[in-house]
Amino acid sequence: MSNHTEPDDSWQEKIFSILKQGDVRQIAYVPDAGHAHVIRRAQADPDIREVVLTTEEEGVALTSGAWLGGQRAVLLMQSSGVGNCVNMFSLLQSCRFPFLTLVTMRGEYAEFNPWQCPMGQSAQAAMELMGITVLRASTPEDVPELVAAGIDAAFEGGQQVAVLLSQRLIGRKKWESKK
Repeated sequence: MSNHTEPDDSWQEKIFSILKQGDVRQIAYVPDAGHAHVIRRAQADPDIREVVLTTEEEGVALTSGAWLGGQRAVLLMQSSGVGNCVNMFSLLQSCRFPFLTLVTMRGEYAEFNPWQCPMGQSAQAAMELMGITVLRASTPEDVPELVAAGIDAAFEGGQQVAVLLSQRLIGRKKWESKK
């Protein structure tokens, strides 16, 4: 059987299309397999500046600076990175910056790595405690509407929003040994 490739109408492609339609001009990220499709599409698009971060909290500052400079930016991160951002989330509240992050979840469904569990199980509560509205996509059908709603709430409504992409949506992860 041949290797499975994602169709162009996959939920990942829909995320990228919605970001483009929402006039997102910058995408900040720490490399993550769950966001790989959107990252590759951003890298190939001359209208989008993609910025690799050394740590996720830099993305909070980058998205804030983009807004001050007249552009919309989105932070892509994994749930483990939410813990790195908690202190920087106060910037969003203090300055009332719009904010949108798309978070691939770990530490939930069929997690094999115990290090992922504490933050994966606390990410939503941590963001809510910091005043961020959390939307959760659990099926491919959820994704387009929730990402579009997040863009509107953030950039039209001035809110801080996180769209969580459930681990079940992303799929099981497994350790792979290299020989």
